[in-house]
Amino acid sequence: MQAASDLPAVRRFEAAGFRAWPAGSVVYDGTWAIRLTASHPAKRLNSVNPLDPSDLSRLGERIARARDLFREAGRALTFRLSPLAGVRLHAHLDGLGWSRFDESIVMRLDLSGLDKGVVQLPYRDRERFIAAAAAIHGYDGARTTGLAGIIGAIRSEAGLFIAEADGRPAATAICVADADLAGLFEVATTPSERGKGHGRRLVLSALNWARTRGALTGWLQVEASNAAACALYRSIGFAEVYRYVYRQPLEAT
Repeated sequence: MQAASDLPAVRRFEAAGFRAWPAGSVVYDGTWAIRLTASHPAKRLNSVNPLDPSDLSRLGERIARARDLFREAGRALTFRLSPLAGVRLHAHLDGLGWSRFDESIVMRLDLSGLDKGVVQLPYRDRERFIAAAAAIHGYDGARTTGLAGIIGAIRSEAGLFIAEADGRPAATAICVADADLAGLFEVATTPSERGKGHGRRLVLSALNWARTRGALTGWLQVEASNAAACALYRSIGFAEVYRYVYRQPLEAT
């Protein structure tokens, strides 16, 4: 669990993540940010996000209210617990027998020492990017439409990056330039093109582009189980800031 002295950094990156990857709706119950998105099933867009370790009043009532909201939205009740949730909420959910899954790592990189030799401009054709990302991720029509909606809702400047091989999309990435932060999202490489350097070049290009927009720090979220991606990001110089985990009641798993 994150040390208390690190919580300001956690708050900063959590807020940046909410801005960069906006949910369809956000309801607050105390300091719990309840994010729901009808058009996209991603867990970070459909989860309860506690933002203060000391906010522990009436847990049973509030969990029940959140369950009702998720049921109305047709989603399984899911909590996303960063260090801002605190150990006591984890203990409470342990007592209820809730599962833990999909631990993710938030990483950051000081852009001052970034390799400036890798430069590719973002695509202006949003539809082309969405089609490329959908092909690489294997999205169906509904999820492709959902991704388009998310990109359209991003208020900060978003750079859309595609790497191609033999005229076909090989990798994609989204970089959201938000003041001095550059967040990376939807980084993926088509299976047949992995290990060929497309992801590295695309990430470096995206971060170099964000530097021209005033970004000083790059950051991203990656599943801890994704060894190849974690190794790539660490080789570029990203370092772990904190981790978060998803939790669900047994009836939702």
